[in-house]
Amino acid sequence: MPIFLNNILPAYFNAANAGSSEIWLKKETFQEAEKIQIVAPSGSGKTSLIHFIYGIRSDYSGEIVINNHPVKTADAEKLSLLRREKMSIVFQDLRLFDEQTMSQNLEIKNQLTNHHSKEKILGMAQRLGVSHKLQTPAKICSYGEKQRFAIIRALLQPFNYLLLDEPFSHLDNNNRNKALELILEECNKRKATIILADLQKAADFPAHKFLYL
Repeated sequence: MPIFLNNILPAYFNAANAGSSEIWLKKETFQEAEKIQIVAPSGSGKTSLIHFIYGIRSDYSGEIVINNHPVKTADAEKLSLLRREKMSIVFQDLRLFDEQTMSQNLEIKNQLTNHHSKEKILGMAQRLGVSHKLQTPAKICSYGEKQRFAIIRALLQPFNYLLLDEPFSHLDNNNRNKALELILEECNKRKATIILADLQKAADFPAHKFLYL
């Protein structure tokens, strides 16, 4: 299930803003099981691109095609099915429910898909060093703890594509390595494509393709 990007450009950009971008106003294809890193400085539209692909924003020209369907014109039912079965995401702003415990945040996701057992979820939390925070409301946890839970949540569903928007920004090297290891392990099992968008090139991410936004 490839993703095709056909000459897309955010509505708030003009052609001059595209500059030397390897994505804006270009044709690009993301294939199954590829590991792609998109490197972009702040303000270049990195988060917008992730949102365009995920289908929660449509303020762009050009076309994004997934599973032979243009995302921009897909109806709510098709988008819901895509996000439930084919595509998962770690948002830069995480989008956890602050009043719910971390366990409840994970359970809300897992109830929709029943993809992992409670034992598997606990094991993920233990691997990322946050199992002691499972019964803590999200609003009390540190941003780094929230990031690790957001990563676990994204893995609690089937997917062919995993979208990551600065997923390690508040993690030290040790916790970053643990989180990346878990992500790669889960994605390799599923033969899923990873699209990692970040501010700078990550030497330890085994990318098949680097693209500068």
